[in-house]
Amino acid sequence: MKALVYGVRPDKSTVPSRASSEVEEHPLLGGLDHTPMSLDEVSDPEFLLPDWVVTRPLLVGICGSDSKQVFSDWGEVQLPDNPMKAFFSLPQVMGHEVVAEVVSLGPEAEGLDVGDRVVLNPWLSCGPRGVAKFCPACEIGDYSLCWNFGVGPIAPGIHTGTSRDATGGYAELMPAHDSMLFKVPDEIPDEMAVFADPFAVSLHAVTRNPPPPNGKVMVYGAGALGTCAIAILRSLWPDVEVLAVARFAAQAELARKLGATVIGHSPAVQVIEEAAAWSGGVLQASDGLPMAFPGQIDVVYDTVGKRETFEVGSRVAKARGTLVKAGVHGPTLWEDTPLYFKELKMVGSNAFGFEELDGVRKHGIDHYLDLVRDNRIDLTGMLTHRFPLEDWRSAFATIATQDTSGAIKVAFDYR
Repeated sequence: MKALVYGVRPDKSTVPSRASSEVEEHPLLGGLDHTPMSLDEVSDPEFLLPDWVVTRPLLVGICGSDSKQVFSDWGEVQLPDNPMKAFFSLPQVMGHEVVAEVVSLGPEAEGLDVGDRVVLNPWLSCGPRGVAKFCPACEIGDYSLCWNFGVGPIAPGIHTGTSRDATGGYAELMPAHDSMLFKVPDEIPDEMAVFADPFAVSLHAVTRNPPPPNGKVMVYGAGALGTCAIAILRSLWPDVEVLAVARFAAQAELARKLGATVIGHSPAVQVIEEAAAWSGGVLQASDGLPMAFPGQIDVVYDTVGKRETFEVGSRVAKARGTLVKAGVHGPTLWEDTPLYFKELKMVGSNAFGFEELDGVRKHGIDHYLDLVRDNRIDLTGMLTHRFPLEDWRSAFATIATQDTSGAIKVAFDYR
């Protein structure tokens, strides 16, 4: 099969010739041109364990974490001791936002039939790894906190696309454990089903750190995670006011359509001033960035995770408010005085598992499929671009140039 393999010597003949001014304007293109990735012919996947299946991807979203890896966009601070190295193996085929069709079943696979249309829960937790006694995290459905991401016989990896064995959706075929696949109702098109993963990520961040009744929240960033967070808040917490910080025009337009008040992302001092004015927070004078104190924003859902977003978020949040780090970026250094002075809570949010919503506890992907089917969530407009796998460089270039391309979610289309 054809697969987009990361961690190999790239085919230099596929690298486009770019003017230096183009890379200077969009630096991520420079990372793309040097990425260790190639579209190769590889062996078809087999059943990794008897209860695994093989699927044929139909539509696969490009996750922000995949993009950062492809662009080598690791942030401004480079440290040698990332603790996640133990849960990562190369070479790998990325792609975990997958709508697929089941094409073959392992001898012990259950609950699926050939031809089923499914979406992927990518976590390589106890069940997919064949661990007989589930860890405490998996027992309660916190699959992204599994204790056994490095346990064999499957090579280390936290989810599909990070393990050299559990190859992802950037390929013509993809293996998956029977428990990792959720059947898609017939009335939900592929173009909506493909958002199941990023929606579940944002649902986890919001449900584990919900806004108070009649509260005010800020969603920092309006990419896929931010857009999903806005849709969740406006649909499921309709009494809560939502302020979105958007970098690009296409993001801002969709955020407004979903019901958020939108401000721009820079300069930082203007973001603070506009957020304080919107929420009613009183700014305190400073010779640097001002701070709203005590502030009036209850929760900041940070889907970016950079130095500036931490600094701005902490300065506009209310005293004893909450900062939720849902965005994945590299390590950073930031002025965190407001964290202790306002007694803020800063909480990490790692993907998804079973979530409680409206008194019902079930998998986040199940919640998404039900909400779409019941017309409570509509993410129309978020999927902006589709490409064949062979045109992978153009797909990632579209993400690298969001200011001109208008991209929000980009996907590989195999149909």
